[in-house]
Amino acid sequence: MEAPKDTYKTILKASPETLFKDRGSKFYGYAFPVNTQDDVKACLEILKKEHHTARHFCYAWQLGKNYDRYRANDDGEPNNSAGMPIYGQLQAFELTNVLVVSVRYFGGTKLGVGGLIQAYKASAKLTLETASIKQRTIDTEFLLVFEYPEINTVMRSIKDEKITLVSQQMETGCRFTISVRKKEAKRIFILFENTYKVTIKKI
Repeated sequence: MEAPKDTYKTILKASPETLFKDRGSKFYGYAFPVNTQDDVKACLEILKKEHHTARHFCYAWQLGKNYDRYRANDDGEPNNSAGMPIYGQLQAFELTNVLVVSVRYFGGTKLGVGGLIQAYKASAKLTLETASIKQRTIDTEFLLVFEYPEINTVMRSIKDEKITLVSQQMETGCRFTISVRKKEAKRIFILFENTYKVTIKKI
C-alpha cells in the first residue's frame, strides 16, 4: 500500500513581476503566497490599484496542503480562455497556497479564444518560472500526557525518532505537543500508545 503523500509545493514570497506580449496585448504576471480567500481578495485589490486602467484581472488559486480547493476566474474574457489555462500551470508546477494573476492590457488586436488560452498559459508559466518554489512537509501533531517518572522514556523516543517537540508543559504532570510527518504519524501513534503510562491523542 502506498504511503500517504506528505509533502506539498508552495511559494513563500511574491514572485517578481513578469511581462508577456502578444500582438500588442500586454500580460503582466504575478504569483502570491495565500492561505485564505481573504488573502486572495487583498492581493487582487492591490493589483487593481496598481493597474487601474487595465480591463482584465484573470487569475487562479489553489489552497490546502492536500490541494483540495481551487478557483479559476476569466474576469470578462471568454469562458475558460484565461482562468483555466492559469490554473493548469498551478497544476503543472504542483503548487498550492498560491494565487497567480495575469493582468491584461488590450493592444487593439483580438487574439481569439485559442490565442487567449495560449497567452494566459504563457503568462502564468513565465510567472511561475520566476517564483521561488519550496517543498514543505505535511505534519500531524499529537499531545502526549504522562507523569514525571516517564519523562526519560518519552524523551528517549523523541530523540531516537527525531520527532519535533513543539511545546512542553510540566506542572502537575507533563504535556508535550509533538509534530511528525504525516507518513510516520500512524507508527509514532502506536509507539506511544504502547508506551507504559503515556497517553497520546491527535490534536
